[in-house]
Amino acid sequence: MYVGRFIVVGPGIGAYRVSSRSFPNRQITDRDGVLTVGPTADAPETDNPYVSYNCVRTVENPATDSGLAVVGNGSHVDPIAEKLELGYPSRDALAVSLLALDYEKDDYNTPRIAGVVTAEEAYIGTVRDDALIVTAVSEPTFVATYEENRPTAYDLEAQDASGVAAELYDAAYEHAVCAAGVSLDGEDVTYAIENGD
Repeated sequence: MYVGRFIVVGPGIGAYRVSSRSFPNRQITDRDGVLTVGPTADAPETDNPYVSYNCVRTVENPATDSGLAVVGNGSHVDPIAEKLELGYPSRDALAVSLLALDYEKDDYNTPRIAGVVTAEEAYIGTVRDDALIVTAVSEPTFVATYEENRPTAYDLEAQDASGVAAELYDAAYEHAVCAAGVSLDGEDVTYAIENGD
């Protein structure tokens, strides 16, 4: 089954996977602690604004000095992270940013998906052409851009960043391109990349 891009978040853990039929020549790179999806060296040129973006950002909550991680499928990851740095609660940072940017205005009205993770809690959200959903989750929870575009429980075995990146990359959904994982334990934030090399 093809579900497009998807995320899984739960307390202390988060991950994002790019699945693509149209733009498979992409990879995730680490740009000083910001994980960015972009074209590989052999990718054909495109002016599609949805091909390159930050997919994982980590920030500090100014109220608690604890780490937070944002995962998502587009340019909304940055304003979510910026609002968290300003002290917005996770739910509000997700809701305001998803609503402001709305779903992608492409041929498929692609939903935007995102999650915010701390060591103790997680929130997941999506904005589609027919709904905005933002909810707290207490167990690993999945949402995709297509087909499975409502948050649902996900049976995640991995407990660390590299394990969750590999597990999502290998998940039984079609057209895997790359994946990223992040784990939080107190003040420690760890992230990992799986480009299928």
